[in-house]
Amino acid sequence: MSTETGQAVDAEPRSHRIVPGPKGLPFLGSLPQFGKNPLAFFERLRSHGDMVGWRFGPNSCVYIADPDCIGELLTETERSFDQPALGIAFRTVMGNGVVVARGTDWRRKRSLVQPSVRPKQVRSYAATMASSTVELAETWSGGERIDVKREMAALTQRIAVRTIFGVDTAADAEAMGRAMDVAQQEIGKEFAGIGALLPDWVPTPGRARIKKAAAVIDAEVGRVVARHRDGGDERPDLLSRLLTAVDETGAHLTDQEIRDETVTLYIGGHETTSSTLVWAWYLLSRNPRVRAALTDELDRVLGGREPEFDDYARLTYTQSVVKETLRLYPTIWLVTGVAKEGARIGGVPMPEGTRVWTSQWVTQRDARWFPEPEEFRPERWDPETGDDIAEYAWFPFGGGPRVCLGTRFAMVEAVLILAVLARRFELDLDPGVIGPVPSLTLQPDREVMATIRTR
Repeated sequence: MSTETGQAVDAEPRSHRIVPGPKGLPFLGSLPQFGKNPLAFFERLRSHGDMVGWRFGPNSCVYIADPDCIGELLTETERSFDQPALGIAFRTVMGNGVVVARGTDWRRKRSLVQPSVRPKQVRSYAATMASSTVELAETWSGGERIDVKREMAALTQRIAVRTIFGVDTAADAEAMGRAMDVAQQEIGKEFAGIGALLPDWVPTPGRARIKKAAAVIDAEVGRVVARHRDGGDERPDLLSRLLTAVDETGAHLTDQEIRDETVTLYIGGHETTSSTLVWAWYLLSRNPRVRAALTDELDRVLGGREPEFDDYARLTYTQSVVKETLRLYPTIWLVTGVAKEGARIGGVPMPEGTRVWTSQWVTQRDARWFPEPEEFRPERWDPETGDDIAEYAWFPFGGGPRVCLGTRFAMVEAVLILAVLARRFELDLDPGVIGPVPSLTLQPDREVMATIRTR
């Protein structure tokens, strides 16, 4: 039976061995094929087996697709696997925040950031999530044409600015939003192109654009931090909690660390949720049966009122819609780690320095773990009658010690936004298939236009 995290006891462990994948080119390995279409490339690797050897440039790599092996990679991070050295574009934007940090530095930062996103704190942000969505709903009217991606991005930006920074001006959201859009595009381009192999000192147009975007982000965060410190009053937002957090030695986060963690939280609270909602509206528009079941639950549970935090637990089908959306279109579409000395996966030794990859996109669409994998079927997540889902067959938020700290925040936000909007409206998206573009997050390959229909 499926659980909150999609975990269940699996059958007997499967035996594994590394099988050879694409031969690739001298020096580049399979980088050109990966860069052209990473999702299709991972699907190709999966066709070779559950543990496939390949090369990313000069780096020896192993791709894994079996949930048992994925669980080992995720749970052994920090002990047997390191975070990889990510590209200069990613590091310029993210700095050395909790997502990037390693070892003792990572443990210290996680202990300082985690209290800001615990369930008790998420409860306090729920009212802002719902009220911000109501404000958006009041601007919509039946028959109106909207750009769904733009509307969802503006909404989640507003929520992020209010809950993380404690401010409520359009300039903050707009400046950060424009810079984040540039950052996301450039990170995706560098990661999937030759820039992934270039030394940091090599100048490129993309790296110039990322520096400009990072400068805007730094200025905006610096301005808001200064405003908080000058104010002196205790605030309920995430930034205020980070400013007052102390580690076991009594030390606070430095200004640079504050900047890195707030940017990390902003991306987690805005970019990922916005993308998930766009894909959810796309899937709902193509599946009238699911859309009807969703609105039936909203009418039954809410009875015409706005959702609150306590409704999250009652909106089980709405949660299932979000989970099923994350299965088909996982915002974070790959995980990678670098083997330390003595690392093993599935009983197979991983030589030190081997880069191990896995992809939510591939494993979460595997018919062995999800019957009718291409079907949008939220019922598979029903806690009573749903499918038996193997542990780590579904891992949109990662897992193990480095599981996304904002998981609860993201789930509650997506459910409450859907509850507010789907109770009032249905979005009829323009016909045609929308494909995924893997950048920092999984984005639609074109505009997502829709006509608003009042229920």
